[in-house]
This record gives sequence, structure tokens and C-alpha cells, in this order.
Amino acid sequence: MILRKAFFLFIPVLSVLACQKDASKASLTAPADEDCVQLKSLGNGDTIPGQYIVLYQSGVVGSVRSEATVKTMSEKVLLKNNISKKYIRETFAGARGGFIARLSREEARKLASDENIDIVEPDRVVALSTCFTVVAPRLITWNIDRVGYGDGTGKKAWVIDSGIDFAHPDLTVDKTMSKSFISSTASADDENGHGTHVAGVIAAKNNSFGVLGVASGATLVSLRVLDKEGKGTLGAIIQALAYINANASTGDVVNMSIGEDEGVSEVLDKQVQATAARGILIAIAAGNDHEAANKFSPGRANASNIFTVSAVDSLDNFASFSNYGNDVVDFAAPGVRILSTYMGSKYAYMSGTSMAAPHLAGLLLLKGKNIISSGFAKNDPDGEADPIAHY
Repeated sequence: MILRKAFFLFIPVLSVLACQKDASKASLTAPADEDCVQLKSLGNGDTIPGQYIVLYQSGVVGSVRSEATVKTMSEKVLLKNNISKKYIRETFAGARGGFIARLSREEARKLASDENIDIVEPDRVVALSTCFTVVAPRLITWNIDRVGYGDGTGKKAWVIDSGIDFAHPDLTVDKTMSKSFISSTASADDENGHGTHVAGVIAAKNNSFGVLGVASGATLVSLRVLDKEGKGTLGAIIQALAYINANASTGDVVNMSIGEDEGVSEVLDKQVQATAARGILIAIAAGNDHEAANKFSPGRANASNIFTVSAVDSLDNFASFSNYGNDVVDFAAPGVRILSTYMGSKYAYMSGTSMAAPHLAGLLLLKGKNIISSGFAKNDPDGEADPIAHY
């Protein structure tokens, strides 16, 4: 449920590139095996009892970068409502700012009526099941050949996920800027594998081994919101977006192969929109429920600089698991049997719109918003075929 002033609604050619990874070794006809898909895990979407995310009205917190301002404001708001400041667990800055707190239902009601507060929303579990097959790398894979590729050196992608394998030889990770938002560890290194796989699709290096990313050699920032079991919280994602607001530059790209699979989150949607409003480009997975994408956050968030991505296979067929809907979906990209980097310096196949979104993220790094399409997704269930993103 979301608490507001009105109470309790819960809710075409490939560009020329001197590439050391030989396209002749690519797997251009990978079988459309969809048995191993990144699906939601047990407990995903469950509310965390007594824990709430509080988002301020626009303009209440003056500085996007000031955590101290948000903390001071939050303590004052709680004091005014006769709630102890000790219940604050985390604060986050950003265009709005807010905090995560342990509250009773009555305290949450009271805060929802405060003139400074826009939304009070229960924190929830975010979880995915990591399904993968470890294999030998194949250099330029069918999916990279399909969307195109280029040199991403000097570009930066922020990956909100399970972390990135810091030691993987095919990835360039900014360890200093990387950050964990889960309480169980301070390390943003990957212990699950999902985030490393996503990172490789975006930016695996142009060298003589492994695989090639869409924007090869781009710098990756690991923002870890999922633990080794693939579990995290909505609040952690909100904090990661606030961190991006404070540290990213115009033209940077964010990849979100993660989101809500149970209902929607207005706080999450608004934080994504606020980040995009700063000139930061965001690629978002449409989701793997084979339902309308407008039912899920943050895939349903519409605004300039936000791109929601559905999935296709190697024959351009719309993936049977992919969410759909041209009201929020902007592009399709490969998402079936995608070979990429994996934790432990390995390589693995994964499927899902989690794999489609980073193709778009890589293209955004290379082209900004000037992305073209090459063909359309076949058998799109909404009857209006999604354009397949291309360099």
C-alpha cells in the first residue's frame, strides 16, 4: 500500500570497429531455449513489516547532494509528529529526498498527512532467481552482432543489481565509486552472478578472449542492492538512485535489470524520473511476467531519458516470457540465451528482459538518445511490434 494525503492505496549495418574479437566465431543462431529465465523469486514483493519509505514533496529538501540536509529535515519532521528520530534507518538525497524508517501503522498515517511529505510507502522485498548455464566464451555473440557495438572507453554505466565481479578480467569496474546498499555486506562485489552478466552485455572489453560488450571497455559502477541469494529491498534501490543523483554526470547511463513484480511503487517511479530529469539515461527491463509492462515499476515509468526494453530471441521472435505494451516499452533487444560474463571470472548463458536492457544501456552509452532500430519483434502480443534497438 502507498500512503498519501488520501490514505491507503497499495498497491544497420554494424558500425566499423577494429575489433580483436572475431565475428566469425560468433554463435549467430543460438537456440531459442527459454527454459532458464530470470524469474521472480519466493518472497518477491512481500512487505517488510513496520518498515516504510518516506518521500518528501518537491522542493522541501534544497540540495540534491546533501545527505546532511535530508537527515536534519527528517529528524525535524519526526519530532513534529511526536515520533522518535531513532527510528530512522537510512536517509537518501536526490531531487526530493526522503528516508526509510521503522514505524507503526498509526505513525505512518500521521506522516502521510504532513505537508512536507508526498508519499509514505511500505518497504518491500525485491528478489530474483538466478538461473544460468556456465559455458566457454564465444567472443562476438549473436546478440551483440544483432544490435551492433562500438568503443565505450571513457563512458560510464551505473549498474543497479547484485554487484559486479571486481576481479573479472573482461570488465572495467570503478571500485572506488561502487557501493553496497545491503546491510549484510559493505562490498559491492558480486556474489550472485546476475549483475556481472548484465555488466558484460554492456561493456565487456575488446580483447582477445571472452565476449564483447555493446560498448566495449566502458567503465562500470557496481551499485549492489541484492545479496548472494538475489534478495534485497525496494529501499535499497531508492538509495542507489539517490547515490546516482549525487554522483553521476549528464550522459551517464543507468541499467536497471531489476524492479517490482508485485504491484507498483510510486516512490520508485518518481525517483527514476527524477534521475532521468538530470540528463542521465536509464535502461529498464520490462519484466518477465508475460503481462502488460505498465503494471510494474519501474518499467512503467515514462519520461524523457527513460527506456523500457522487451526481449526477443535470435530470430527476432518476441520472447514468450517478456512483458509488453507500447505505452511504456520503447525498444526490444536480445534476451534469450545470452552469453556474457559471470562471477568467478567465468561466462554463462542467461535469459530474461534483464539481459535485454543492458543491450540498450550499451547503445545509450555509444549514441545517447539517437538510437535507431533494425526490424521489429515478431509476434508481439500487444499487436504493435516493438522496434529492435540497433547501433
